[in-house]
Amino acid sequence: MLEIADGLRAWCERGEPFAVATVAAVHGSAPRRPGAAMAVDAAGSVLGSVSGGCVESEVYELCRAALDGGTPGLHRFGYDDDSALGAGLTCGGSVEVFVQRIDPARPAPGLALRDAAARRPVALVRIVAGPARLLGRALAVRAGDGRPGAVAPGTVTSGAVTSGAVTSGAVTSGAVAPGTVAPGTVTSGAVTPGTVVGTLGERAADRAAVDAARALLRTGRTRTVLVPTADGPATALVEVSAPAPRLLIFGSTDFAVALAPVGAHLGYRVTVCDARPVFTTADRFPGADEVVVAWPDRYLRDTATDERTAVCVLTHDLRFDVPLLRDALRMPLGYVGAMGSRRTHGERMSALRAEGLTEAELGRLHSPIGLDLNACSPEETAVSIVAEIIAHRNGATATPLGGSALAIHREPARS
Repeated sequence: MLEIADGLRAWCERGEPFAVATVAAVHGSAPRRPGAAMAVDAAGSVLGSVSGGCVESEVYELCRAALDGGTPGLHRFGYDDDSALGAGLTCGGSVEVFVQRIDPARPAPGLALRDAAARRPVALVRIVAGPARLLGRALAVRAGDGRPGAVAPGTVTSGAVTSGAVTSGAVTSGAVAPGTVAPGTVTSGAVTPGTVVGTLGERAADRAAVDAARALLRTGRTRTVLVPTADGPATALVEVSAPAPRLLIFGSTDFAVALAPVGAHLGYRVTVCDARPVFTTADRFPGADEVVVAWPDRYLRDTATDERTAVCVLTHDLRFDVPLLRDALRMPLGYVGAMGSRRTHGERMSALRAEGLTEAELGRLHSPIGLDLNACSPEETAVSIVAEIIAHRNGATATPLGGSALAIHREPARS
């Protein structure tokens, strides 16, 4: 439900309960991915969508029933052979949708929605299948530097929480000092980075959920995971709301001018960097979020990157390329590509080997950059580059769908 956090935050501020239906799993071809959500309030107003229209009416009624006191539950919708316009998906796949009533006073959903609306990285974990007593139980995990398990499982907080033994217990106010923290403890105060809010009801489930949430926060992906409970494994949906991934474009070329707005359109925060101030101006790159005049390798070392960051080196000048790629290929980046002819690529590889890069490190380089579209213009080249980035990010083949037997919509092969 974090994908519709902007609208739900306003509903939370009213303090009235609402129902949320969230896509927990997709099988085969389906129009929406895990995390897609529809919400319904007491007045019957609707936010969001779970299927693009195929099953919205049925899901709406399930939300109304949940608001009227129905229990949380997972519902499967698949293709209806009798009526393709019935409660099924005309695309032929199936989706599993978890429906539950949300009380805005509950700490975990409330914190997660506020953070997601404020564009702060946060994960919301909910039990969607397993023991009935645990269905709908939730915890939220804020991204931070805290080590996994540093916050006591079972702690409910709207304030600062530190690690310690878990006992039973009390309601306090203010920051919780190091030491004993009680399950269900509610505190007030500022929430610190790395905070864990809420509980899935059992210590082992909480620990597994927190570890999974922190791992998925690093990738920006939403997915289901199995967590242990006293009654056997339960399925938890980990919804992730993370800042936009970065696209770092090095080289103030016409190709960079074309690539910047395409990257922004795909949801990347785009930075263009070059050491030549005459070419590197904000007026020349209106599609970029940032335009930086700096030596490329120095900028890369000093700026924030993560496993989702894509780096495109468009200078095809060894003075810039070699030191930049030497560093980039040793960093945990999502994609590293470099422009140039096959001759330039060969010279660049030789220079990088001379810099001491291993074959495994060199194997991470996408060069010549982009897919084979026989692109001629900078605009066509930009499409070729982002197509390769998308394919690499999703572990896709980049082959024509018309000649492939693979499902059109499927779970990414890479995490």
